Amino acid sequence: MKRKSVYTCLVMLFMSLVLQAKDKDVAVAEALLKRLLPSYIESFQFQKLKGEKDCFTIESVKDKIVISGNNANSMAMGLNHYLKYYCLTTVSWYADIAVEIPEELPMVGEKVVSEARVDTRFFLNYCTYGYTMPWWQWKEWERFIDWMALNGINMPLAITGQEAVWYKVWSKMGMSDIEIRSYFTGPPYLPWHRMANIDRWNGPLPMEWLEHQVSLQKKILARERELNMKPVLPAFAGHVPADLKRIYPEADIQHLGKWAGFADAYRCNFLNPNDALFAKIQKLFLDEQKKLFGTDHIYGLDPFNEVDPPSFEPEYLRKIASDMYATLTAADPKAQWMQMTWMFYFDKDKWTSERMKALLTGVPQNKMILLDYHCENVELWKRTEHFHNQPYIWCYLGNFGGNTTLTGNVKESGARLENALINGGGNLKGIGSTLEGLDVMQFPYEYILEKAWNLNVGDNKWIECLADRHVGCVSLSVRDAWKRLFNDIYVQVPRTLGTLPGYRPALNKNSEKRTSNVYSNVELLEVWRKLNEAPSDRRDAFRLDLITVGRQVLGNYFLDVKMEFDRMVEAKDYQALKACGEKMKEILNDLDKLNAFHPYCSLDKWIDDARKMGDSPQLKDYYEKNARNLITTWGGSLNDYASRSWAGLISDYYAKRWEVYINTFIKAVGEGVEVDQKQLEDELKEIEESWVNATDRKDTRKDVHSTTDGLLSFSTFLFSKYQRLVK
Repeated sequence: MKRKSVYTCLVMLFMSLVLQAKDKDVAVAEALLKRLLPSYIESFQFQKLKGEKDCFTIESVKDKIVISGNNANSMAMGLNHYLKYYCLTTVSWYADIAVEIPEELPMVGEKVVSEARVDTRFFLNYCTYGYTMPWWQWKEWERFIDWMALNGINMPLAITGQEAVWYKVWSKMGMSDIEIRSYFTGPPYLPWHRMANIDRWNGPLPMEWLEHQVSLQKKILARERELNMKPVLPAFAGHVPADLKRIYPEADIQHLGKWAGFADAYRCNFLNPNDALFAKIQKLFLDEQKKLFGTDHIYGLDPFNEVDPPSFEPEYLRKIASDMYATLTAADPKAQWMQMTWMFYFDKDKWTSERMKALLTGVPQNKMILLDYHCENVELWKRTEHFHNQPYIWCYLGNFGGNTTLTGNVKESGARLENALINGGGNLKGIGSTLEGLDVMQFPYEYILEKAWNLNVGDNKWIECLADRHVGCVSLSVRDAWKRLFNDIYVQVPRTLGTLPGYRPALNKNSEKRTSNVYSNVELLEVWRKLNEAPSDRRDAFRLDLITVGRQVLGNYFLDVKMEFDRMVEAKDYQALKACGEKMKEILNDLDKLNAFHPYCSLDKWIDDARKMGDSPQLKDYYEKNARNLITTWGGSLNDYASRSWAGLISDYYAKRWEVYINTFIKAVGEGVEVDQKQLEDELKEIEESWVNATDRKDTRKDVHSTTDGLLSFSTFLFSKYQRLVK
């Protein structure tokens, strides 16, 4: 009897554990809902579906919205589908933007059933961690991870906190504290250190930073795994400190190629994978990383990104890949290598078909996952025999440098993706995005990621629904504006591109920094007019629409006026030159005011978040200088690469440069003398360096306060002011 009782208890315990396991995804989905819509927790019900294939259903049952899925990630995708198509709301990837929802939840008529078309949905880029995320705290990450789950992402790049792991590795190998921290770059530059592009720039990295990032990464990974994501962690790809040569003088360590105009002092060093030291470092790193962060056995290894390898000989490249993979599986037998293919596009003349094949086939079949990085421009799967049958993920990049320019061939990218899903081969395993910065327009990424699911939403319906949820109701004028944007304006292949106000002034130059070479600025002006006819600007997504379109119109018009200014310089027309100069200054002032209506279009937040990272005045100043540096002078030959149209940045940085340029040429023409180009260049550089190094904000820029009132009326006013001038 006693034995039977014990047996019964064990069975009950087992059944309890099984039920808990089944209910875990439901609990996770409920927790996500509570974070987004705490007042509506009783209005929804989540249910678990059987099966491994990602899928979700949505239906109304009595007074509840019932969302079912095979896991929490699928349930999150179902929840977002309901919010987008029934509640007309957009969940922002920014933490402090509330989710707006009708007081009474709409019922679902016909049951929605959807299944994933691909198993893997990837997101992020090394660069995003520099251009957008360096100052993020858990609050920002928590919302962003929720946004990824809501959009079905299940394989995010997760590289936060790795410097703390490397610190342990290099310490064990005999390097000193200051040697290690000086090897690292400043925080926003770490992506390019991690990709073996630069060492030491804006270092040494504070120890407080390393410790903070470990704590943050643990939270990030726990939440991502909870939401059925498999985070991609880093592994050792050969990048070593120069000081390691002091400890291991016989090691096969060589310089990598120069990068982006940086001096030799910042060049990176590469340890040959066939050196026995390579396997030792790989194991040390993966062991230490696993202790801190666990593992999902998928590792990002990206040797030779935008830098030349020691040799381009095919046999050398094949052996490097083979040896590197061997060290990876020796440390983790379940390891898979994830490789971005950006270098094949960036250095296409050097990475010939033979060389690409050598690198890719050096790794066993199905053990290397490739990110076809920039498919809206070049689909490498078409040029590489489908990556020689290695699994790959079709990716939309969409943004460089965090530029706030209206750009992207979104509709065409959707068509390319549909073709890839049909003709891309059996080794097409996923869909993803590799954006460099979040910018303010998240719709291209939602559009692409939604195509990973069978939803039967055509482009016309998709864009109408987008317009409706941005403004919060059906507005025919807003729908028309968005159809024009989608069909006629978002047609340029994304590249490093800002509007001219964000670039260093130069006579008869910079005219390429405009997107309207592929669309009519008059057409964009009409889009702005249609948006200004909206019934309200209450919705945050719509406020960003107004600002993004308006500032693009003004930025494009600024180029026209600047080109006229340059012509008047050549014509020596003093009065016309003065008039053009005043127009340029006025446009910059209006641009600054327009951007000030939203915190994510303002310099304030970027600088404030950077300073909050420090717990002493010295650290606050250090982080602020790094923040200023990245979005302006950058380093090397990358001045203005991360150009942004932000309030505060326009008035106190860009406008100051333009004022010097304008006044210099007006004075020279008035006096009948030639401009000293070197002196002008020196003055502009002095403005730039002074601004980057200034941390007393009261002395360097006026306070710019975002306001929540009056944007629509101000946008309408600007439209009326400029509508007859734009051509």
